[in-house]
Amino acid sequence: MHITGYTISLNNIHLYAYHGVMQQEKEIGAWFTIDLELEMDKKAEISSDELGKTVSYADVYDVVCREMRTSSDLLEHVCTRICTALYKEFSPISGIKITLCKDTPPMGGDRMKASVTLKSTR
Repeated sequence: MHITGYTISLNNIHLYAYHGVMQQEKEIGAWFTIDLELEMDKKAEISSDELGKTVSYADVYDVVCREMRTSSDLLEHVCTRICTALYKEFSPISGIKITLCKDTPPMGGDRMKASVTLKSTR
Protein backbone atom coordinates (compact mmCIF):
# COMPACT_ATOMS: atom_id res chain seq x y z
CA MET A 1 0.00 0.00 0.00
CA HIS A 2 1.22 3.49 -0.87
CA ILE A 3 -0.20 6.23 1.35
CA THR A 4 -0.16 9.63 -0.32
CA GLY A 5 -1.27 11.59 2.73
CA TYR A 6 -3.91 11.80 5.41
CA THR A 7 -5.93 14.29 7.38
CA ILE A 8 -7.04 14.62 10.97
CA SER A 9 -10.39 16.34 11.42
CA LEU A 10 -12.16 17.78 14.44
CA ASN A 11 -15.74 18.81 13.71
CA ASN A 12 -18.40 20.71 15.61
CA ILE A 13 -16.15 21.94 18.41
CA HIS A 14 -18.61 24.07 20.37
CA LEU A 15 -17.05 26.74 22.62
CA TYR A 16 -18.18 29.91 24.36
CA ALA A 17 -15.92 32.89 23.70
CA TYR A 18 -15.74 36.68 23.51
CA HIS A 19 -14.94 37.57 19.90
CA GLY A 20 -16.48 40.47 18.01
CA VAL A 21 -16.26 44.15 17.18
CA MET A 22 -19.26 45.22 19.24
CA GLN A 23 -18.78 45.89 22.96
CA GLN A 24 -21.62 43.55 23.91
CA GLU A 25 -19.83 40.68 22.15
CA LYS A 26 -16.74 41.33 24.25
CA GLU A 27 -18.74 41.48 27.49
CA ILE A 28 -21.51 38.91 27.03
CA GLY A 29 -19.83 36.54 24.59
CA ALA A 30 -21.42 33.99 22.26
CA TRP A 31 -21.26 30.36 21.18
CA PHE A 32 -18.88 29.43 18.37
CA THR A 33 -18.53 26.26 16.32
CA ILE A 34 -15.19 25.22 14.83
CA ASP A 35 -14.47 22.67 12.09
CA LEU A 36 -10.82 21.87 11.63
CA GLU A 37 -9.04 19.76 9.03
CA LEU A 38 -5.32 19.13 9.41
CA GLU A 39 -3.38 17.90 6.41
CA MET A 40 -0.49 15.80 7.60
CA ASP A 41 2.97 15.74 6.06
CA LYS A 42 3.55 12.68 3.89
CA LYS A 43 6.51 11.84 6.12
CA ALA A 44 4.33 11.60 9.24
CA GLU A 45 4.60 8.13 10.73
CA ILE A 46 1.35 6.16 10.75
CA SER A 47 2.59 2.64 10.07
CA SER A 48 2.95 2.00 13.81
CA ASP A 49 0.33 2.25 16.54
CA GLU A 50 2.26 4.85 18.54
CA LEU A 51 0.49 8.12 19.32
CA GLY A 52 3.81 9.91 19.72
CA LYS A 53 4.54 9.51 16.00
CA THR A 54 1.47 11.43 14.83
CA VAL A 55 -0.67 14.29 16.18
CA SER A 56 -3.08 13.71 19.04
CA TYR A 57 -6.46 15.26 18.29
CA ALA A 58 -6.92 15.75 22.05
CA ASP A 59 -3.82 17.97 22.05
CA VAL A 60 -5.10 19.83 18.98
CA TYR A 61 -8.39 20.43 20.83
CA ASP A 62 -6.46 21.88 23.79
CA VAL A 63 -4.66 24.35 21.49
CA VAL A 64 -7.96 25.43 19.90
CA CYS A 65 -9.52 25.97 23.34
CA ARG A 66 -6.51 27.98 24.51
CA GLU A 67 -6.56 30.27 21.48
CA MET A 68 -10.34 30.75 21.70
CA ARG A 69 -9.91 32.14 25.24
CA THR A 70 -8.05 35.17 23.84
CA SER A 71 -10.60 37.75 22.69
CA SER A 72 -10.31 39.19 19.16
CA ASP A 73 -12.38 41.58 17.10
CA LEU A 74 -12.21 39.52 13.91
CA LEU A 75 -12.90 35.84 13.34
CA GLU A 76 -10.15 35.92 10.70
CA HIS A 77 -7.64 36.86 13.40
CA VAL A 78 -8.79 34.03 15.66
CA CYS A 79 -8.37 31.54 12.78
CA THR A 80 -4.89 32.88 12.04
CA ARG A 81 -3.87 32.57 15.69
CA ILE A 82 -5.14 29.00 15.89
CA CYS A 83 -3.28 28.00 12.71
CA THR A 84 -0.05 29.66 13.86
CA ALA A 85 -0.22 27.85 17.21
CA LEU A 86 -0.95 24.49 15.58
CA TYR A 87 1.96 24.81 13.15
CA LYS A 88 4.25 25.80 16.03
CA GLU A 89 3.27 22.88 18.25
CA PHE A 90 2.85 20.07 15.70
CA SER A 91 5.53 19.70 13.03
CA PRO A 92 3.74 16.94 11.04
CA ILE A 93 0.96 19.39 10.04
CA SER A 94 1.48 20.63 6.47
CA GLY A 95 -1.85 22.35 5.86
CA ILE A 96 -4.91 23.54 7.74
CA LYS A 97 -8.48 24.33 6.84
CA ILE A 98 -10.45 25.94 9.65
CA THR A 99 -14.01 27.24 9.71
CA LEU A 100 -14.98 29.37 12.68
CA CYS A 101 -18.70 30.06 12.97
CA LYS A 102 -20.35 32.57 15.29
CA ASP A 103 -23.58 30.76 16.06
CA THR A 104 -25.70 33.83 16.88
CA PRO A 105 -24.18 37.07 15.57
CA PRO A 106 -25.90 40.22 16.88
CA MET A 107 -27.39 41.30 13.56
CA GLY A 108 -31.08 40.57 14.10
CA GLY A 109 -31.32 37.28 12.19
CA ASP A 110 -33.31 34.66 14.08
CA ARG A 111 -31.31 31.56 13.12
CA MET A 112 -28.44 33.26 11.39
CA LYS A 113 -24.80 32.20 11.60
CA ALA A 114 -21.67 33.98 10.41
CA SER A 115 -18.47 32.14 9.59
CA VAL A 116 -14.96 32.51 8.23
CA THR A 117 -12.99 29.75 6.53
CA LEU A 118 -9.22 30.00 6.33
CA LYS A 119 -6.96 27.65 4.37
CA SER A 120 -3.23 27.69 4.95
CA THR A 121 -0.06 25.75 4.29
CA ARG A 122 3.14 25.66 6.25
